[in-house]
Amino acid sequence: MTIAETSRKYDITADTLRYYERIGIIPPVPRTKSGIRDYTEESCRWIALMKCLRSAGVRIEALIEYAALCQQRKGTEKRRKEILMEQRELLLTRMNEMQTSLDRLNYKIENYEKILHKN
Repeated sequence: MTIAETSRKYDITADTLRYYERIGIIPPVPRTKSGIRDYTEESCRWIALMKCLRSAGVRIEALIEYAALCQQRKGTEKRRKEILMEQRELLLTRMNEMQTSLDRLNYKIENYEKILHKN
């Protein structure tokens, strides 16, 4: 799959795909004889994983470390799991903070609705 097709499929800009490859959060993408990136199923699995983790707010530094460890394979499983667990805790904290903010907004909106219904 070309970079344009991959970009459309995952709703990520071509520049972002190149950046992800350059910093190592996706492994080097195979290329055609003419040097054009040719995204494989494996490349796409990496993109899907990194997009998921980024949308969850996982920091680029953690993704770089995680991807490097994945490529080393054996003997890195414990650290990979630790990275994911650390990121999960950060995400849970952010989700709790967002829920608190949402609850506060809902409370304020309800108060305004009560005031507006009196008028």
